[in-house]
Amino acid sequence: MNLLPAVVTGGTAGAGVALLVRELLASQPALSPALHRSVPASLPMPEPEADREEVWGRWLLARFERLPGIKVPATNLALLGQGPGQFVLKKTALAALGLLCPAIAAIPWIIAGVGLPFYAPAGAGLLIAALLFITPDLAVRDQAKRARQEFTHAVSAYLDLVALKRAADAGPAEALEKAAGVGEGWPFLYLQGALRRARLEKIPPYQALTDLAREYDLPVLDDVADIMRGSATDGAAVYKALRARTAALNAELLADQAAEANTASEKMTAPGALLAVLVMLLMAFPAVIRMLTV
Repeated sequence: MNLLPAVVTGGTAGAGVALLVRELLASQPALSPALHRSVPASLPMPEPEADREEVWGRWLLARFERLPGIKVPATNLALLGQGPGQFVLKKTALAALGLLCPAIAAIPWIIAGVGLPFYAPAGAGLLIAALLFITPDLAVRDQAKRARQEFTHAVSAYLDLVALKRAADAGPAEALEKAAGVGEGWPFLYLQGALRRARLEKIPPYQALTDLAREYDLPVLDDVADIMRGSATDGAAVYKALRARTAALNAELLADQAAEANTASEKMTAPGALLAVLVMLLMAFPAVIRMLTV
């Protein structure tokens, strides 16, 4: 009977840790929005019916918008293909879980006769709820950062393909579209949809790339658009410019990867030093005990 409080407390803490780890796991951007955008705008496309979670989340979102200091990262959610309603619903569910976990964990101890002040679970619940409430924001920010890094890698390959098409005497629009049609990943689907809309709406392709960069906060596309704009307006040779931008972009990516590797190595320094100290203490413990007992 004495094990009941420990079992219930451990199970509650384990469930909270599992939900937190699931929230922080990396997820690939959804392909369904990209495929939806790649359909020609002239065809009537019915709006997809929102699921129940999205409907509930939008109802909560309408209430949250009235509160100061609460913002929904719409750009990052759009890049990841996630709905704002589900995002808000997830934040609310995690906050409610964090608020209730300490109270539920305290019930077995109260039943077992262990007295707990009422403000202890209440204060712990408010603290955990606040931490879990901001967890989806941090997770979406990290996932969007990884998605933009993946998009940057794809643009590096895309620039090489555009340069090769231009070297083969293809026009600016033709080079952009044919190069985008080679890839099959979600960044190339985004590019294909933007360029297809540009052709149907009779706007310059570099303008479509600029709009895509602003819509999803992808500054790497601005350079491509500027280079192709110069080619279309004043007939400038862009092969060398594209190759130079590709080399610079690859250098930036390698520098970022090296910085991330150094950061990961520095994070391992503290655990390694702590482990060395513990080993030294274990080795010195018998000698110290012998000296004290003599």
